[in-house]
Amino acid sequence: MSLSGELPLHVGVIMDGNGRWAQLRGLPRIEGHRVGAERAKEVIETSAGLGIKCLTLYTFSTENWQRPVSEVSMLMKLLELYLRKEMADLMKKGIVYRAIGEIWRLPENIQALIRDTEAKTASNSGMTLVTALSYSGRNEIVRAVRKLMTTAGRPEDLTEESFNDCLDTAGIPPPDLIIRTSGERRLSNFLLWQSAYAELYFSDTLWPDFDKEEFVRALRDFQGRERRFGAIPVRSDAS
Repeated sequence: MSLSGELPLHVGVIMDGNGRWAQLRGLPRIEGHRVGAERAKEVIETSAGLGIKCLTLYTFSTENWQRPVSEVSMLMKLLELYLRKEMADLMKKGIVYRAIGEIWRLPENIQALIRDTEAKTASNSGMTLVTALSYSGRNEIVRAVRKLMTTAGRPEDLTEESFNDCLDTAGIPPPDLIIRTSGERRLSNFLLWQSAYAELYFSDTLWPDFDKEEFVRALRDFQGRERRFGAIPVRSDAS
């Protein structure tokens, strides 16, 4: 599959609606998460195939820790299964894997898998896949400020660039497009600093039903927009 016109370099996705998808079908919530994980795999493969440089998936927020223990436990098992199962495919496709968030809060076996996957894919040259795990945009900003407070620099020396270097996403370009599924129309604490000029796309489709065609529709919508950045209008498909 190919798309004419300029694609976003970095796409962020808020994968919302797994639980509701399952409930509408009389299924356990975890079944929605399982199908949602398969949908994530499809979007990852599509993004890599189209040549998108970076894809960030909002996988598990800090607020998600407040869900029932049984649901959190199953989500961790799904994550472990994905990392173990998909490592070879990530390597085959040349994908670089990276995790952001309070990784230290995850189970130790998950932390070890994340470190191992990051290390083994670090030298790849394909798309960067970022999973936001135990992540909150506000929390990320607070942690960045704490890092800055430990440096010897003066407040007046602080720049946007130096602040960026203290974020979890250091070295990753800001998202050009953020997609949210399930009909909700908010960022929900996702990449708050980084998304200052991101185009937002909201879909009423629940995440387990957000297939490749839906994803491509979002990309085409992006291509038809004028990106202003507070200045002269610039069409996203301009040459």
